[in-house]
Amino acid sequence: MGCFTCEEMRFLEKRVFKMGVTPEALMDKAGRGIADAIRRRYPVPGEAIACIGRGNNGGDALVALKHLVQAGWIISVRCGVESNHLHALPRKKWRELDVINNDRSSLPLGPRIVLDGLLGIGASGPLRGSIAEAAGWINTQRGCPNTCVIAMDIPTGINGNSGVPCKGAVIADLTLTVGICKRGLLMPAAVNHTGNIETVLIDELQIPKDGELCLNDVHSLRGLLPHRPHDFHKGNAGRVGLLAGSRGMLGAAVLCSSAALRAGAGLVTLFCEKNIYPLIAPMLPPEVMLQPVNSLTEIEVDQFDVFALGPGMGIRTWKDGEYLSLLKRITGPLIVDADGLSIIASSGVDCYLRSGMVITPHPGEMQRLFPDLTDMSRLESVSHFAKQFPDVCLLLKGAHSLITHRSSLVYVNGTGHAGMAGGGQGDVLTGALAALMGQGLKSLEASRMAAWLCGRSAELAITRDLESTESILPSDVIRYFGIAFRELTR
Repeated sequence: MGCFTCEEMRFLEKRVFKMGVTPEALMDKAGRGIADAIRRRYPVPGEAIACIGRGNNGGDALVALKHLVQAGWIISVRCGVESNHLHALPRKKWRELDVINNDRSSLPLGPRIVLDGLLGIGASGPLRGSIAEAAGWINTQRGCPNTCVIAMDIPTGINGNSGVPCKGAVIADLTLTVGICKRGLLMPAAVNHTGNIETVLIDELQIPKDGELCLNDVHSLRGLLPHRPHDFHKGNAGRVGLLAGSRGMLGAAVLCSSAALRAGAGLVTLFCEKNIYPLIAPMLPPEVMLQPVNSLTEIEVDQFDVFALGPGMGIRTWKDGEYLSLLKRITGPLIVDADGLSIIASSGVDCYLRSGMVITPHPGEMQRLFPDLTDMSRLESVSHFAKQFPDVCLLLKGAHSLITHRSSLVYVNGTGHAGMAGGGQGDVLTGALAALMGQGLKSLEASRMAAWLCGRSAELAITRDLESTESILPSDVIRYFGIAFRELTR
C-alpha cells in the first residue's frame, strides 16, 4: 500500500465518517493500536507522559494512556494549551482517565516514554506560543535516562507532505502513524525527526493505493515467510553458499555466516582461501561448513539455492578475473555486497548486473557504482536505478534503507537506529538476506524482510537488553532475530 498525502488522508476520513463510522470510534481504535505497539516494544510497564494539544492527535494519546495504565503503567498528562480549549473528543478522553486508578506511589522499573500528541496532519506553519514551548520540552526529555519520545501519527512540526521540519519540530525516536503512512514521514528531510516508523492499522482506513513510496514495516511483511510444515527438512530451508572473509577481515565471514544460520538457512557453506583456513575455522559456529579453496574455479555453484559474495572478501584476494568469472557462472539467485560491489564498479557495471541479483550498497558504494547518480537525492537515485536495471533488486543501505525492484515503487524501511552505524552490520544483513532467499522468498520480499529484521533486532537489543546506540554490536543484532521473527507471526 502506498503512502498518503495529508489531503488524501483527510478525504479518506471524511468518506469513512459518511459511511457511519464515528470520529470517536476511530480514535478509540487508534489509541488502542498505539498502546499495543508500545507494549509490544516495551513488555515491562513503565512511565508514560502524554503531551497533548487541542486536537484529536492528543485524543489518540489519551486513549493510549487509558490502555497503558490498565496494563500497569504510571501515566500523566501535560497539556500544551489551556484545558478548556481542548476539542470535545480529547476533553472527553481526558475525563475518562480521571476515573482510572493511577497509583504513583512508586514508579515501575520499565521505560519512560513521552507521547507527542501536540499537532497532527491538519497543522501547518511554524510552531508558536505554548505549542512551541511544549515541543521544546519534549525534545529536552530525549536526553533523560531511559526515555523514548513517541510521535502520534506524525511528529509535531513536520510537514505531512514534504517531510520538511519547521524550527523546533519534535524529534521522535518512534513514529506510530495511524491508518496509512503519511508521505512526509518517508521523505529524506524527515529522517532525523521520525525515528523508527510503524503503522497502526485501522480496518476502516485500509484501502489499496498505488504510489511510488511504501513503508516497509511489520504489518506489510506478515504472511510473506511461509509457515514450515512438520515434515520440513534442511533441503527445504535452502542451501546457502558464501564467499566472504580474508586475512584481516575474518569477522565479516563469521557475522555473515552466523546471520544466515539464525535467519533460517538449512545449510550454510563458507568458501575461503586455503591459507586462512586455520585462522577462521575456530571462529565459526559449528553449524557452518567451511570449504577452503585455492581457486574460485573449484566452487561448484549449481549445488546452492542462493549465493552471496563480498563481505570482507578483499578486492585483491583472488587472481584477476576469477571473481568476475564466478559472477558469470552463478546463474541462480545472487547477492553481491561490499568488496564484491567494488570489483564490479571498477570492471563495468553493465556487464555484470543481471536478473535474479540483489545488490546491497551503502551510499559510498552506490556512488562508485553509479557516479552519474551522485548529484541526485537518495530517492531520485533509487528510482533512476529501477528504470535502468529493472531486473536487479537494489537495497540501498542507510537511515531508512530504500528497496526497489522491477518498478518505480520504492519501499522505505521503518526499523533501525543510529547504533547500526558501525562495521559488520552490512555483513549481518547479507547473511540474513541470503537465508531468506534460500527459503524461497523472491528478491524484493527477501530484501524487505532482511532490512526490517536487522533493524528491528537492533531495536530489541536496546529495549530488551542493556545495550545503547553506542555499545551495540552486529553480533547483538543476530541474537534478537528470534524475537523479531515472532513479531511477524502475531
